[in-house]
Amino acid sequence: MQGDLFATKGLEYLVVVGYMLLLVAMLTLVKPRLERRFQVKAPKRGPVPRPSPWFSLAEGYHFHPGHSWASAADGDVVTVGLDDFAAQLVGAPDGFELPAVGDRVRQGECGWAVQAGDRTLPMISPVEGTVVAVNQAVLDEPRRAAEDPYGEGWLLKVRSPNRRAALRNLLSGELAAVWMRHTAERLRQLPAAELGVVMADGGMPARGFGLALAPEEWEAVVSEFFLIG
Repeated sequence: MQGDLFATKGLEYLVVVGYMLLLVAMLTLVKPRLERRFQVKAPKRGPVPRPSPWFSLAEGYHFHPGHSWASAADGDVVTVGLDDFAAQLVGAPDGFELPAVGDRVRQGECGWAVQAGDRTLPMISPVEGTVVAVNQAVLDEPRRAAEDPYGEGWLLKVRSPNRRAALRNLLSGELAAVWMRHTAERLRQLPAAELGVVMADGGMPARGFGLALAPEEWEAVVSEFFLIG
């Protein structure tokens, strides 16, 4: 992949991560005081909560603010793909431009692109390393990536010698849930007509809602939500 063709917003990435870390830290400090004051019992620990009724996360996965994910596989290998937000944006993708086995991807730089109609969505790689496998099933049937983004729709397997450090730079658990809720709130502020959202009755975005956007609106969404300039 020619990752250098796409300028990424590295500073915005750091700001988003820093904001989320600060927010979680503040919640951690304030929560015990609120519980004592209002005598609220702490909930039992359980699975990572669904971040919003719009977009789902997968437990145990690590997310890049550019809406890609990474999951530890065997040894120093990491599986990567696109998240549910990206899947719903493009609906039923027509194709993928994926790097070949042996190519190198870099964390925070463009790793692949999704083709949906006449729209192209470049996406940031969540980790750095050498591609050791490409999901041929997704190349043959691109819809798989949108229908099962956290399962059979995976895109690449990357050998990342510094895997632990790479995953620490991503969002997971409650931090990822807060981030996705924030993403949904930002999306609510976009014009409802273009998104197929009926806010008055609690409607949800239609799958493939990004394809209904005008070209300039598409570019704005790609820039803001996927950190691609």
